[in-house]
Amino acid sequence: MVQNMFRTGFVVRAAHTVLTWVITITLFLHDTELRRCEERGELLLPALFFLLVVLSVLLYFTVSLKDPGFVLSDAQKDSQTWSEESEAMVPGPLTPQLRRCGFCLLQQPMRAKHCKTCGRCVRRFDHHCPWMENCVGEWNHRWFVVYLLVQLLALLWALHVALSGLSPSATWQQWLWLNGFLLAVLAVVGVFSVVAGLLLGCHLYLVSINSTTWEFMSHHRIQYLKNCREEDSPFDRGIFCNLWDFFCTCRTVTWEQVYQRNTADPV
Repeated sequence: MVQNMFRTGFVVRAAHTVLTWVITITLFLHDTELRRCEERGELLLPALFFLLVVLSVLLYFTVSLKDPGFVLSDAQKDSQTWSEESEAMVPGPLTPQLRRCGFCLLQQPMRAKHCKTCGRCVRRFDHHCPWMENCVGEWNHRWFVVYLLVQLLALLWALHVALSGLSPSATWQQWLWLNGFLLAVLAVVGVFSVVAGLLLGCHLYLVSINSTTWEFMSHHRIQYLKNCREEDSPFDRGIFCNLWDFFCTCRTVTWEQVYQRNTADPV
């Protein structure tokens, strides 16, 4: 039973939710900027902070529970989808031969990879996130980046609020005792702020060149990237187009066609 709870991500998601609300309640109960605004009857800032925290939690569950783009088996595809995808996945003269997954035996679209943790192949696989307990792939990657942005804003605001609540004292012992909870909040929020900031910066860079974490880290082992320089991506269409397609295009992309178009006339 315990193994099943960990496998389904219940413990990780519960821990994230509990930690988020413990920190939020601590900031509201102590003599922080939020508490002082409430006492003065100025509810705009406390309400905005609360809504930002709620939004971050909702985005977390959106990414954690959303299908990242699992490759469907033959039995799961209807005849129309199977026909269209089969035709699109036929390798062209410039496309490396597509392969079947060695674990689930499905024919993998280009940029797909099998996740051993999830036991499924994922389209445009980026990575498996243990904190989300889900893969990040073609269908939830944009929400993952948006979540990182919102989470970072909430964490930085929480840092500011926690600092505003630190109270002076006559001795170090009294100061530590008086501010113990806020110091713990500062430590946790500080670590998560650094992690969220680094992740956001890395993913925005990868999005801007139309690459993924898996492709960037395993460039030399991926068949369709072996003939490209490490700093190049055969799917790169320029920063503006890459960002537009990533955040504004709501469809499954046939990467085989993008690959053939971009490699036919290399810059």
